[in-house]
Amino acid sequence: MKFLNWLTLILIIVGGLNWLLVGLFGFDLVAKIFGDMSAVSRVVYVLVGISALYVLVVSPKMVK
Repeated sequence: MKFLNWLTLILIIVGGLNWLLVGLFGFDLVAKIFGDMSAVSRVVYVLVGISALYVLVVSPKMVK
């Protein structure tokens, strides 16, 4: 479980930094590295989204 928490944290940070770059400079780092909407970049986007959902569900339990 601890590994999953760390993995989701890393993915959410990567996603957040990517959105920061998109918002400030219009630069999508994930698309630049893996290709614009390639299969790999889509997997990265999906994993970041799943990580966010996981933290959304698990974080209330961590606060208590």
